[in-house]
Amino acid sequence: MLIVISALVFFAVDMLPGDVARAILGSNASTEALEALRLKLGLDQPAVLRYFEWARGVLHGDFGVSLGSGEPVAQAISFRLYNTLFLAGLGAVISVPLALALGIGSALWRGSLFDRAASILTLGAISMPEFFVAYTLVAWFALHFQIFPPIATLPPDPSFGDRIEVLILPAITLAFSVVAHMMRMIRAALIDVLDSPYMAMAEMKGVPMRRRVLRHALPNAMAPIINVIVLNLAYLIVGVVVVEVIFVYPGLGQLLIDSVSQRDLPLVQASCLIFAGLYLLLNTVADVLAIAFNPRLRFPR
Repeated sequence: MLIVISALVFFAVDMLPGDVARAILGSNASTEALEALRLKLGLDQPAVLRYFEWARGVLHGDFGVSLGSGEPVAQAISFRLYNTLFLAGLGAVISVPLALALGIGSALWRGSLFDRAASILTLGAISMPEFFVAYTLVAWFALHFQIFPPIATLPPDPSFGDRIEVLILPAITLAFSVVAHMMRMIRAALIDVLDSPYMAMAEMKGVPMRRRVLRHALPNAMAPIINVIVLNLAYLIVGVVVVEVIFVYPGLGQLLIDSVSQRDLPLVQASCLIFAGLYLLLNTVADVLAIAFNPRLRFPR
């Protein structure tokens, strides 16, 4: 899958209109200077040869050099990757407990006012694109009330508190996009278990609600719950691109957009491979955990 993704990204970026050499040297560069830079960067070679040359370097741990800055790609993306993972982690810290609370509450009090309100709110959240949520949060909490900064610009040597302060609005935007899906899946998984005959038997035997939910319902609903949580964590990581661009956050998503506009192919390739690798890794983790928490899958007949 990573090989297919890398090939698609390479040739898609290579077919974009424009000239890398002219983007680097500017519109006033001479023809001789442009040709010399193309020769230096290997742009005179066919795209297929350039792709296989790049792939051979990746297999040896070399992602190449940025066409724009001349900086090694691994060095250019290391700081950005940390920023992206920090933002996605903060979004997970907000979204996962909230989704669990809303999903469990809605399953326990089906048909109640809480359940209907949570369903309406989550359906509304699913319908709102990330850029709309981001601009709404900026308009209210950054411009109107002036509680949080409108852009996520980090100081030169940011502390943990500095990161949290500038990332509150981006993290809420990310969490808003995944809480709804997680909550509805958690609610459905828990209701399916609560309607089982053995849960009805436990209720008739007088087992308290707290024990029925914590000792019997949740463990049996854990496999689909963990599956949906991990898959949404994967979406949190790859979904930061729009949020990072809106809040001008120096993460891997912002770097990817800048690299595409500059046709900096090594940076685009490395960024896409990292996003794809993390997504595939978390999907694999979700499958493994689903099997680990389901005895019927761990011990098939």
